[in-house]
Formats: sequence, structure tokens, C-alpha cells
Amino acid sequence: MSNLTPPQPAPVWNHSAEDILRLTKEAIERDRAAQDKVGALDPKDANFDTVFLALAKADTEIDSVTEPLAFYQNVSPTKELRDASNEAESLLRDFGVESSMRLDVYHSKVAAEKNIKESGLWEQLQPEDQRLIEKMILDGTRAGLALPEDKRDELTKLKKELSQTCLEFSKNFNEEKSVIAFTEDELKGVPQDVISGYSKRTEGGGTVYDVTYKTPDIFPIFKFAENPTTRQLAQEGYEARLEINVGLLDKALDLRRRIASLLGYKTWADYVTEPKMIKTGKGVQDFLDDLEAKLRPVGEKERDILLQIKKEEHLEKGLPFDGEFYLWDYRYYDRKYIEKTLDLDDMLVKEYFPVSVVVPTILEIYQNLLGVTFQEIKGSTWHPEVQQFAVWDKDAKDESGFIGYCYLDLFPRESKYSHAAVWPLLSGYTKADGSRSYPLAAMVANLAKPTPDKPALMRHDDVVTFFHEMGHVFHGLLSKTKYARFHGTSVARDFVEAPSQMLENWCWEPKVLEKMSSHYKTKEPLSPELIDKIIKSRYVNVGLFYLRQLFFAKFDLKVHTDQEKEDYTSLWCNLREKVSLVKSKKLCPGQGTFGHITGGYDAGYYGYTYSLVFAADMYRAVFKADPLDPARGKQYRDKILRWGGSREELDSLKDFLGREPNSNAFLDEVFGTVPASNKL
Repeated sequence: MSNLTPPQPAPVWNHSAEDILRLTKEAIERDRAAQDKVGALDPKDANFDTVFLALAKADTEIDSVTEPLAFYQNVSPTKELRDASNEAESLLRDFGVESSMRLDVYHSKVAAEKNIKESGLWEQLQPEDQRLIEKMILDGTRAGLALPEDKRDELTKLKKELSQTCLEFSKNFNEEKSVIAFTEDELKGVPQDVISGYSKRTEGGGTVYDVTYKTPDIFPIFKFAENPTTRQLAQEGYEARLEINVGLLDKALDLRRRIASLLGYKTWADYVTEPKMIKTGKGVQDFLDDLEAKLRPVGEKERDILLQIKKEEHLEKGLPFDGEFYLWDYRYYDRKYIEKTLDLDDMLVKEYFPVSVVVPTILEIYQNLLGVTFQEIKGSTWHPEVQQFAVWDKDAKDESGFIGYCYLDLFPRESKYSHAAVWPLLSGYTKADGSRSYPLAAMVANLAKPTPDKPALMRHDDVVTFFHEMGHVFHGLLSKTKYARFHGTSVARDFVEAPSQMLENWCWEPKVLEKMSSHYKTKEPLSPELIDKIIKSRYVNVGLFYLRQLFFAKFDLKVHTDQEKEDYTSLWCNLREKVSLVKSKKLCPGQGTFGHITGGYDAGYYGYTYSLVFAADMYRAVFKADPLDPARGKQYRDKILRWGGSREELDSLKDFLGREPNSNAFLDEVFGTVPASNKL
């Protein structure tokens, strides 16, 4: 294996800011020339090769050059490169809008489809070729190319404006640098190793700690700070940290209403859901209402129990108690409850998950399950901490066993993307000569760094996140489609999370937990008692957890189905109180922090929970009996991952399950084993 050389070299990450812009502009020019050629065809010369294949090839070429360049803005330590990358993405977005509005190209597609069908060639095409044609024609109608000229011009203008507004909204996230200051006394309860990571300074003769709003800094305050005022200030600051985005969201929603109406859709939600599994905005509303009705009684019981713990604590500490359950109480009392009923200490569990053990073990589990091998290579990357792997089939004898490349960028640093996500930087596809072009996936995370007295440790939910994101990586690596357009995670947006969510189940399996854990001092794995507690904790306050997810989904759906603008700050706070059962004292513009709404999940947030239903079904039906069985892993690789979006997602699911999917497994998971909170 070690003597095999990948048939495709790994990319080189040595671009200058000038390179990023020059290469992006050149790629745009080449793509424009390819479109000009297709658009100039005489209708009689429009066929599968001259139109659909030519466009697919041009799309693939521009993406393979520009996706890595647009990625620099998320990970580069150099501001010039981040700015150039941002500007490059802006050029690409504008060009994307311009391309999507090319009437000449659309006419050639329509002519080609007509010629293919009339000549009897349609029946001879492979299903993936037919799907390419259908999706490319739909691109044109959804872009408004069947509209008269004046409406098309207006649409182009609105779309460019929307694209810029969304770009600005997300840029504000990456650039957000505010801090909130607390004294040591106000931070009482927050673990010492967290506090030692804050920067401290002297103010008014005392020491204060500056806490950023990044997850590793602020979340421990929500969970551990004993002083309710500290939690309240931290939560209100966190909610208001992107107030700068409020006007941008108003603008984006208004533009979306206008675009949907121009295209002849009743609402933006109807427009967005058309190519998805769920198909309509009403489908989403029904799904969410049904789930809310089932979850509410569970959530109310859980809230009452947490409120009781709050009452006892306030009494004991002589704090006033007003009988209300606030947003800043949720994470704190959820943790207290878990510690009380399960005697489960998050910080103790963390000691069993050193990054240096967990990451290689998770890679090993995936490799065995899916029949692949990771070979670390030392090539060019965008930062010295990035790990780079060539991925091969387990029993690869020659270069035909090569799968692709994987990059892991796991630790936080200044101005880096602040959550965990996977970028499918290169898609796999079949080249004109029949050989493969191989994929590349990059996972970016922000795991804790080592402290002077402890190595880098992961909380159990960091482990779950890592497992989840690696699921996207493997979707990107193990997909084998003819066209880049359908590769890997290029599936319906409300299915894209299902494979990764299914894989999270491994993190709640006793033998997997034992395998992944090794105490940083004793090297002992988690004890059966601790494992049992971790597993039980999964469904603690699960009603409140999903009601919180439903609040985001319902807010997202409401703002994309309403015909008129409203005060979104009060909608945000009031709807949250109604759906997720937590109150606030003042209206904070939390909608400015809802990155999903401009980041591609608009009218799509429901997809997280919707895809969970499929995830639970797939796991129980195939993997539950033996989660580490490579034969089951192969079935998953062959029937789900391999197809990407090259066939209907429902067909892949039915092939994998041997039947239609259903929500029984999900509902059993949430309610079947009665969560501990209902028994107290």
C-alpha cells in the first residue's frame, strides 16, 4: 500500500492574493466562452453532446478551479488571502447569477431535449444522463428563463442584490470579534481550565476576564455560571452580537418574496422545496406541526422538572425566584439535571477523550466499516496544523484502488471558520476518456487546544460532531457518479444530513465508546457505568431539545411564507417562547445570529429534523444489530453513498432498507424508551 502513488496529485496551496483573483477571472472567462458556444448553436445542431455534455464539462472545470480558491476565506491565516478569496466568491456569485439567466443557453437546452426525444435517443440514454437533462432544464425554468424579458432583467437585478446581502450577512459572522467582561466572582462555577483560557486584564483595580462569543468560550458560561445574572448577560450579549445583521435579514427576506412572486411561486418556501424530497412549503408546515404536537407534552414535563430544580437552588442560595424558566436557564439546569439524575460529569467524561486518541480511532472505525485505508501524506496545505491523507480501498493493489484526498483542519485559530463543517472541494466524476477524476473533502473543526496541565480533550458532544462531519467526508469520498453535479453530498438538501446523522449513532454504542476512550492519565477506557450514563443522557430533556430545533425551523418557515414583513426581533423572541418554552426578559435580535437563513438553509432548516427521521430508520433497520460489521458498511457504501444525487434519494433509501422509509424508529427513539425525565 505504502508504495502506491495516487493517480492524481494532491493540489498545491501556495496561491497569492493576486493568483486567487486572476485564476478565478480566467476560469469565469473560459466558462463564459463555453456557454457562448452552446448558446450560439443552431437549434438543429443541439444534442446531448453539444449541449448537456458540453455544459456539464464546463461546470465541472470552473468548480474544480474556483472551489478551492473560494475556500481560503474560511481557513487562511493571512488576511490578504481571505479578502481575495471573499472577493473571488463575490465574482463567482455574480457570474453564477449571470449564467443562470442566459436565455440563449436555455433555448439550446430546450432544443436539444426536443431533438433527443423526437429522435428516439432518450430511451437509449443512461438514467444518470436523463437526470442530467431534466435537472438542467429545471435550472432554467427555476431561474425564470421562461419569463418575458423585462421580468427577467428585474429578476437578475434582485438575485444579484440577494446574493451580496447574504454574503455580507455571513461575512459579519467571521469578522465578529466582540467580548463580554466578567470578574472571577461573576464566573463562579465555570471550570478553571476554561477560565484560564480567557484573556484577563486589570480594570478599576480588579481583574476582569474577556470572554469572546466563540463556542468554546461562551458555552461553558451558559452551562456552568452559577450567577443567573452572569448567564443572562452572556446570553443577551450572545443573542445581540450580530445586531448588524438585522437590516440585512429584512432586506434578504424582502428580496426573496419579490423573486418568488416574479417566478410565479406563492412563497419562497414553495420555490425552495420544489426540488427537495418534501416538495412544498405546506409539506414542511404539516411535518413541523405534527412533530410539535407530539413533542410539546414531553417538553412541558421536562421544563417543569428543570423549573423545580431552579426553585430549590434559588431558595438554597437566597436568590429571588419568579417562577419563570428563561433562555439562560436551559443549558445550566439541563446540565444540573443530568448531573443529579445520572451523576454524569461532562468534565470527567472529557478526560477520557484526548484528541490524540479519538481522532485516529474514529478514522480507524470508519476505515474498517467502509473498507478503506487512510495514508497520511506530507504535502502542501493552507496551514501547518492541517493533516492530509490519501484515501485508498482497503485491499488496493494498484492505482485503480485510489479513492481521493481528505484534509483535517481541527484546531481553532484567529479568523478561521468558527464551527465544524466539511467542504467538498473537488467532486469525483468520469472524464471523457472513461478515467476518473478523484474527489477531495476538507473537514474544518475547532477542537479544544491543549492547556499547560492537560492535553487537548474533547467533550462527548465534540466526539459526536466529529463523527457526524466525517460522515459528510465519506459521502464525498465514496460516491461514484458519472457527473460532478451529482457527486457525494449533492443530494436533495433535506436528505444531505441523513447519512451523517445516522453515523452519530455509533457514538452512543457501548463497544464503540469503549474503543474510542482512553483516560489521558491512566489510559483506561470508559467504565461500563460511565458508558451507561452517557447513553442514558442522550434522551434526557430530548423534548426541549427538539422543540428548540422546531423553533428555528418554524421561524425559518414563517418568514419565508409570510407575504408581509413584520418585526422579526419580536417574532424571534415570542415564537421561541411559544415553541421552545423558554422566556426572555428583553427582546434581543437573535435572528441576526441565525446563519443558516442566509447560508443555504433558507426555508430548509426543517431538513435537519426531517432527515433525522431517515437516519433513525436506516440505523435501526441495518446497523443496530452489529454497528461495526463491514458487510453492513459495504451495503451502506454501495446503496447510499455511491449514488450521491445521481438518482432519487427515495430510491436509494428503498434500495438500502428494502422497503419505504417510515418515522417509527425516530419516534421510538425519542419517546419509546421513556426518557428518564418522565419518570421522576
